[in-house]
Amino acid sequence: MKLIFKVSWLVIIVLFIFSCNRNPLKINISGITGEIEIIRFEKELILLGNNPSKENIEILRDRYPEFTDIFTMHIIRIGALIEDETIDGIHTFLNDTMIQSGYRMVEEKFSDFSEVEKRLIHAFKHYQYYYPDKPLPEIYTCVSGFNESVFADENLIGISLDKYLGADNVYYHLLGFPRFKQRKMIPEMIPTDAMYVWAMGEFEIGSQATTLLDHIVHEGKLLYFLEAMMPGAHDTLITGFTAKQAEWCRKNESQMWTYLIEHELLYSTKQMDIVRYINDGPHTNGFPQESPARTGAWLGRQIIRKYMKRHPEVTLQQLMENKNYMEILAASAYLP
Repeated sequence: MKLIFKVSWLVIIVLFIFSCNRNPLKINISGITGEIEIIRFEKELILLGNNPSKENIEILRDRYPEFTDIFTMHIIRIGALIEDETIDGIHTFLNDTMIQSGYRMVEEKFSDFSEVEKRLIHAFKHYQYYYPDKPLPEIYTCVSGFNESVFADENLIGISLDKYLGADNVYYHLLGFPRFKQRKMIPEMIPTDAMYVWAMGEFEIGSQATTLLDHIVHEGKLLYFLEAMMPGAHDTLITGFTAKQAEWCRKNESQMWTYLIEHELLYSTKQMDIVRYINDGPHTNGFPQESPARTGAWLGRQIIRKYMKRHPEVTLQQLMENKNYMEILAASAYLP
Protein backbone atom coordinates (compact mmCIF):
# COMPACT_ATOMS: atom_id res chain seq x y z
CA MET A 1 0.00 0.00 0.00
CA LYS A 2 2.83 2.40 0.78
CA LEU A 3 4.33 1.82 -2.66
CA ILE A 4 0.99 2.51 -4.33
CA PHE A 5 0.57 5.63 -2.22
CA LYS A 6 4.00 6.93 -3.24
CA VAL A 7 3.41 6.19 -6.92
CA SER A 8 0.01 7.91 -6.82
CA TRP A 9 1.49 11.04 -5.33
CA LEU A 10 4.29 10.92 -7.90
CA VAL A 11 1.70 10.81 -10.70
CA ILE A 12 -0.16 13.75 -9.18
CA ILE A 13 3.03 15.78 -8.88
CA VAL A 14 4.02 14.99 -12.49
CA LEU A 15 0.55 15.94 -13.74
CA PHE A 16 0.66 19.14 -11.73
CA ILE A 17 4.04 20.10 -13.17
CA PHE A 18 2.83 19.23 -16.66
CA SER A 19 -0.31 21.32 -16.27
CA CYS A 20 1.71 24.29 -15.02
CA ASN A 21 4.02 24.12 -18.03
CA ARG A 22 1.38 23.28 -20.61
CA ASN A 23 0.90 25.94 -23.27
CA PRO A 24 -2.77 27.02 -22.93
CA LEU A 25 -2.71 28.20 -26.55
CA LYS A 26 -2.17 24.68 -27.86
CA ILE A 27 -5.78 23.68 -28.46
CA ASN A 28 -7.53 20.87 -30.28
CA ILE A 29 -8.86 22.09 -33.63
CA SER A 30 -9.63 18.67 -35.08
CA GLY A 31 -13.34 19.41 -34.85
CA ILE A 32 -13.10 22.67 -36.80
CA THR A 33 -14.40 21.96 -40.29
CA GLY A 34 -14.67 25.42 -41.86
CA GLU A 35 -11.87 26.50 -44.17
CA ILE A 36 -10.95 29.78 -45.78
CA GLU A 37 -11.19 30.17 -49.53
CA ILE A 38 -7.97 31.24 -51.25
CA ILE A 39 -8.40 32.81 -54.69
CA ARG A 40 -5.39 33.24 -56.98
CA PHE A 41 -6.56 36.53 -58.48
CA GLU A 42 -3.25 37.21 -60.24
CA LYS A 43 -3.64 34.04 -62.29
CA GLU A 44 -7.13 35.00 -63.44
CA LEU A 45 -6.05 38.55 -64.30
CA ILE A 46 -3.03 37.40 -66.31
CA LEU A 47 -5.15 34.85 -68.17
CA LEU A 48 -7.11 37.75 -69.68
CA GLY A 49 -4.07 38.53 -71.84
CA ASN A 50 -2.13 41.74 -72.31
CA ASN A 51 -5.03 43.69 -73.83
CA PRO A 52 -8.24 42.20 -72.46
CA SER A 53 -11.57 43.48 -73.66
CA LYS A 54 -13.71 45.67 -71.46
CA GLU A 55 -16.28 42.87 -71.39
CA ASN A 56 -13.80 40.30 -70.05
CA ILE A 57 -12.50 42.72 -67.43
CA GLU A 58 -16.06 43.40 -66.28
CA ILE A 59 -16.73 39.65 -66.09
CA LEU A 60 -13.75 39.31 -63.75
CA ARG A 61 -14.99 42.27 -61.73
CA ASP A 62 -18.49 40.74 -61.49
CA ARG A 63 -16.92 37.54 -60.15
CA TYR A 64 -14.90 39.34 -57.45
CA PRO A 65 -16.45 42.79 -57.13
CA GLU A 66 -15.19 43.78 -53.68
CA PHE A 67 -11.60 42.70 -54.20
CA THR A 68 -11.37 44.03 -57.76
CA ASP A 69 -12.52 47.49 -56.65
CA ILE A 70 -9.98 47.55 -53.80
CA PHE A 71 -7.26 46.28 -56.12
CA THR A 72 -7.80 48.84 -58.89
CA MET A 73 -8.61 51.83 -56.68
CA HIS A 74 -6.29 51.40 -53.70
CA ILE A 75 -3.53 48.93 -54.60
CA ILE A 76 -2.54 49.71 -58.19
CA ARG A 77 -4.39 53.05 -58.00
CA ILE A 78 -5.91 53.29 -61.48
CA GLY A 79 -9.48 54.04 -60.44
CA ALA A 80 -12.81 52.24 -60.49
CA LEU A 81 -13.69 49.94 -63.39
CA ILE A 82 -16.74 52.00 -64.26
CA GLU A 83 -14.35 54.50 -65.83
CA ASP A 84 -12.93 53.93 -69.33
CA GLU A 85 -9.58 55.26 -68.14
CA THR A 86 -9.35 52.33 -65.75
CA ILE A 87 -9.59 49.83 -68.62
CA ASP A 88 -6.62 51.60 -70.22
CA GLY A 89 -4.89 51.51 -66.84
CA ILE A 90 -5.30 47.73 -66.63
CA HIS A 91 -3.81 47.39 -70.13
CA THR A 92 -0.85 49.52 -69.02
CA PHE A 93 -0.49 47.47 -65.84
CA LEU A 94 -0.55 44.13 -67.69
CA ASN A 95 1.96 45.31 -70.30
CA ASP A 96 4.43 46.78 -67.82
CA THR A 97 7.68 44.82 -68.06
CA MET A 98 8.24 44.95 -64.28
CA ILE A 99 4.75 43.59 -63.65
CA GLN A 100 5.30 40.80 -66.15
CA SER A 101 8.69 39.98 -64.65
CA GLY A 102 7.22 40.04 -61.15
CA TYR A 103 4.44 37.70 -62.22
CA ARG A 104 6.90 35.23 -63.71
CA MET A 105 8.87 35.29 -60.45
CA VAL A 106 5.65 34.69 -58.48
CA GLU A 107 4.76 31.77 -60.76
CA GLU A 108 8.16 30.21 -60.16
CA LYS A 109 8.38 30.93 -56.43
CA PHE A 110 4.83 29.82 -55.68
CA SER A 111 4.46 27.02 -58.21
CA ASP A 112 3.62 24.98 -55.12
CA PHE A 113 1.48 27.13 -52.84
CA SER A 114 0.35 24.23 -50.66
CA GLU A 115 2.60 24.93 -47.65
CA VAL A 116 1.54 28.57 -47.37
CA GLU A 117 -2.07 27.58 -47.92
CA LYS A 118 -1.86 24.89 -45.23
CA ARG A 119 -0.49 27.34 -42.69
CA LEU A 120 -3.13 29.94 -43.52
CA ILE A 121 -5.89 27.36 -43.12
CA HIS A 122 -4.34 26.16 -39.86
CA ALA A 123 -4.23 29.71 -38.48
CA PHE A 124 -7.82 30.47 -39.40
CA LYS A 125 -9.01 27.19 -37.89
CA HIS A 126 -7.64 28.56 -34.61
CA TYR A 127 -9.44 31.83 -35.28
CA GLN A 128 -12.67 29.93 -35.86
CA TYR A 129 -12.13 27.98 -32.63
CA TYR A 130 -12.00 31.20 -30.60
CA TYR A 131 -14.57 33.09 -32.71
CA PRO A 132 -17.01 30.49 -34.03
CA ASP A 133 -19.69 33.07 -34.80
CA LYS A 134 -17.49 35.34 -36.90
CA PRO A 135 -17.34 34.78 -40.67
CA LEU A 136 -14.02 33.82 -42.20
CA PRO A 137 -12.51 36.20 -44.73
CA GLU A 138 -11.82 35.28 -48.33
CA ILE A 139 -8.12 35.45 -49.15
CA TYR A 140 -6.96 36.79 -52.50
CA THR A 141 -3.42 36.63 -53.84
CA CYS A 142 -2.27 39.16 -56.40
CA VAL A 143 0.68 40.89 -58.03
CA SER A 144 0.65 44.56 -57.08
CA GLY A 145 3.76 45.91 -58.73
CA PHE A 146 5.68 45.62 -55.44
CA ASN A 147 3.24 47.99 -53.70
CA GLU A 148 1.31 46.59 -50.72
CA SER A 149 2.30 43.42 -48.84
CA VAL A 150 -0.92 42.45 -47.07
CA PHE A 151 -4.12 44.47 -46.94
CA ALA A 152 -7.54 43.75 -45.50
CA ASP A 153 -11.12 44.90 -45.69
CA GLU A 154 -14.18 43.82 -43.74
CA ASN A 155 -14.57 40.47 -45.50
CA LEU A 156 -11.27 39.81 -47.25
CA ILE A 157 -7.50 39.72 -47.07
CA GLY A 158 -5.27 40.53 -50.02
CA ILE A 159 -1.72 39.21 -50.31
CA SER A 160 0.72 40.64 -52.84
CA LEU A 161 2.90 37.66 -53.60
CA ASP A 162 5.50 39.81 -55.35
CA LYS A 163 6.36 41.19 -51.90
CA TYR A 164 7.31 37.69 -50.64
CA LEU A 165 9.74 36.45 -53.28
CA GLY A 166 12.68 36.01 -50.91
CA ALA A 167 15.08 38.32 -49.10
CA ASP A 168 17.62 38.33 -51.95
CA ASN A 169 15.24 39.11 -54.80
CA VAL A 170 16.94 41.46 -57.24
CA TYR A 171 13.97 43.81 -57.54
CA TYR A 172 13.90 44.53 -53.81
CA HIS A 173 17.40 45.94 -54.00
CA LEU A 174 16.71 47.86 -57.22
CA LEU A 175 13.54 49.39 -55.78
CA GLY A 176 15.41 50.54 -52.69
CA PHE A 177 13.67 48.47 -50.02
CA PRO A 178 15.75 48.73 -46.83
CA ARG A 179 17.46 45.58 -45.67
CA PHE A 180 15.33 45.26 -42.53
CA LYS A 181 12.28 44.99 -44.79
CA GLN A 182 13.91 42.69 -47.35
CA ARG A 183 14.79 39.99 -44.83
CA LYS A 184 11.08 39.65 -43.94
CA MET A 185 9.88 39.54 -47.56
CA ILE A 186 9.85 35.75 -47.53
CA PRO A 187 7.03 33.21 -48.05
CA GLU A 188 7.23 32.10 -44.41
CA MET A 189 6.03 35.53 -43.26
CA ILE A 190 2.77 35.44 -45.27
CA PRO A 191 0.59 33.77 -42.59
CA THR A 192 1.99 36.03 -39.86
CA ASP A 193 1.42 39.21 -41.86
CA ALA A 194 -2.05 38.09 -42.91
CA MET A 195 -3.14 37.33 -39.34
CA TYR A 196 -1.58 40.53 -38.00
CA VAL A 197 -3.35 42.74 -40.55
CA TRP A 198 -6.62 40.91 -39.92
CA ALA A 199 -6.22 41.38 -36.16
CA MET A 200 -5.52 45.09 -36.59
CA GLY A 201 -8.93 45.46 -38.22
CA GLU A 202 -10.77 43.20 -35.82
CA PHE A 203 -9.25 44.63 -32.64
CA GLU A 204 -8.64 48.32 -33.18
CA ILE A 205 -6.64 50.19 -30.63
CA GLY A 206 -9.38 52.63 -29.66
CA SER A 207 -9.50 56.39 -29.51
CA GLN A 208 -8.68 56.45 -25.78
CA ALA A 209 -5.19 55.09 -26.43
CA THR A 210 -2.93 58.13 -26.26
CA THR A 211 0.21 57.08 -24.41
CA LEU A 212 3.18 54.95 -25.33
CA LEU A 213 2.07 52.48 -22.64
CA ASP A 214 -1.32 52.11 -24.35
CA HIS A 215 0.39 51.27 -27.63
CA ILE A 216 2.86 48.92 -25.95
CA VAL A 217 0.09 46.87 -24.34
CA HIS A 218 -2.09 46.91 -27.47
CA GLU A 219 0.76 45.69 -29.67
CA GLY A 220 1.52 43.06 -27.05
CA LYS A 221 -2.07 41.84 -27.35
CA LEU A 222 -1.70 41.56 -31.13
CA LEU A 223 1.51 39.53 -30.79
CA TYR A 224 -0.16 37.28 -28.22
CA PHE A 225 -3.08 36.87 -30.63
CA LEU A 226 -0.60 35.73 -33.30
CA GLU A 227 0.76 33.15 -30.88
CA ALA A 228 -2.78 31.90 -30.30
CA MET A 229 -3.47 31.64 -34.01
CA MET A 230 -0.16 29.97 -34.79
CA PRO A 231 0.93 28.03 -31.68
CA GLY A 232 4.25 26.37 -32.26
CA ALA A 233 5.36 28.92 -34.87
CA HIS A 234 8.97 30.00 -34.43
CA ASP A 235 9.27 33.22 -32.47
CA THR A 236 11.16 34.90 -35.32
CA LEU A 237 8.01 34.54 -37.45
CA ILE A 238 5.76 35.94 -34.72
CA THR A 239 7.93 38.98 -34.01
CA GLY A 240 9.79 39.38 -37.29
CA PHE A 241 13.04 39.57 -35.31
CA THR A 242 16.19 37.71 -36.17
CA ALA A 243 17.33 35.10 -33.65
CA LYS A 244 20.06 37.49 -32.46
CA GLN A 245 17.61 40.35 -32.03
CA ALA A 246 15.24 38.14 -30.03
CA GLU A 247 18.13 37.04 -27.82
CA TRP A 248 19.15 40.68 -27.32
CA CYS A 249 15.64 41.46 -26.11
CA ARG A 250 15.63 38.55 -23.69
CA LYS A 251 18.97 39.61 -22.23
CA ASN A 252 18.02 43.29 -21.99
CA GLU A 253 14.37 43.10 -21.00
CA SER A 254 14.93 44.62 -17.56
CA GLN A 255 17.19 47.38 -18.90
CA MET A 256 14.66 48.36 -21.61
CA TRP A 257 11.81 48.58 -19.12
CA THR A 258 13.93 50.54 -16.65
CA TYR A 259 14.97 52.95 -19.40
CA LEU A 260 11.34 53.70 -20.29
CA ILE A 261 10.48 54.29 -16.63
CA GLU A 262 13.51 56.42 -15.78
CA HIS A 263 13.03 58.62 -18.84
CA GLU A 264 9.29 58.96 -18.08
CA LEU A 265 8.35 57.63 -21.49
CA LEU A 266 5.53 55.22 -20.60
CA TYR A 267 2.97 57.99 -20.29
CA SER A 268 4.35 60.10 -23.11
CA THR A 269 1.75 61.14 -25.67
CA LYS A 270 4.33 62.38 -28.15
CA GLN A 271 3.92 60.71 -31.52
CA MET A 272 7.69 60.64 -31.91
CA ASP A 273 8.05 58.49 -28.79
CA ILE A 274 5.28 56.10 -29.85
CA VAL A 275 6.76 55.66 -33.34
CA ARG A 276 10.24 55.09 -31.91
CA TYR A 277 9.22 52.01 -29.91
CA ILE A 278 6.29 50.66 -31.93
CA ASN A 279 7.02 51.16 -35.63
CA ASP A 280 9.28 49.03 -37.78
CA GLY A 281 12.79 50.07 -38.67
CA PRO A 282 16.43 48.94 -38.65
CA HIS A 283 16.61 49.17 -34.83
CA THR A 284 15.12 51.10 -31.91
CA ASN A 285 16.44 54.64 -31.94
CA GLY A 286 18.16 55.32 -28.62
CA PHE A 287 18.95 51.66 -27.99
CA PRO A 288 22.11 49.89 -29.22
CA GLN A 289 22.41 48.98 -32.90
CA GLU A 290 21.93 45.29 -32.02
CA SER A 291 18.39 46.02 -30.85
CA PRO A 292 15.47 45.39 -33.19
CA ALA A 293 12.78 47.94 -33.92
CA ARG A 294 9.40 47.44 -32.22
CA THR A 295 10.96 46.72 -28.84
CA GLY A 296 7.85 48.30 -27.33
CA ALA A 297 5.70 45.62 -28.95
CA TRP A 298 8.03 42.92 -27.63
CA LEU A 299 7.78 44.32 -24.09
CA GLY A 300 4.02 44.49 -24.54
CA ARG A 301 3.87 40.79 -25.28
CA GLN A 302 5.87 40.07 -22.11
CA ILE A 303 3.28 42.06 -20.16
CA ILE A 304 0.41 40.14 -21.78
CA ARG A 305 2.06 36.79 -21.14
CA LYS A 306 2.48 37.67 -17.48
CA TYR A 307 -1.10 38.95 -17.30
CA MET A 308 -2.57 35.79 -18.85
CA LYS A 309 -0.45 33.55 -16.62
CA ARG A 310 -1.64 35.36 -13.49
CA HIS A 311 -5.26 35.35 -14.69
CA PRO A 312 -5.97 31.96 -16.33
CA GLU A 313 -9.69 32.66 -16.05
CA VAL A 314 -9.38 35.40 -18.68
CA THR A 315 -10.18 34.12 -22.17
CA LEU A 316 -8.46 35.26 -25.34
CA GLN A 317 -11.68 36.93 -26.40
CA GLN A 318 -11.88 38.89 -23.14
CA LEU A 319 -8.24 39.92 -23.45
CA MET A 320 -8.65 41.23 -27.00
CA GLU A 321 -11.76 43.20 -26.03
CA ASN A 322 -10.13 44.78 -22.98
CA LYS A 323 -8.94 48.29 -23.84
CA ASN A 324 -8.08 49.32 -20.30
CA TYR A 325 -4.35 49.12 -20.96
CA MET A 326 -3.30 50.54 -17.59
CA GLU A 327 -5.45 47.97 -15.80
CA ILE A 328 -3.82 45.16 -17.77
CA LEU A 329 -0.35 46.37 -16.82
CA ALA A 330 -1.29 46.68 -13.15
CA ALA A 331 -2.96 43.25 -13.05
CA SER A 332 0.04 41.65 -14.73
CA ALA A 333 2.39 42.72 -11.92
CA TYR A 334 5.01 42.96 -14.66
CA LEU A 335 8.47 43.59 -13.24
CA PRO A 336 11.30 42.12 -15.35
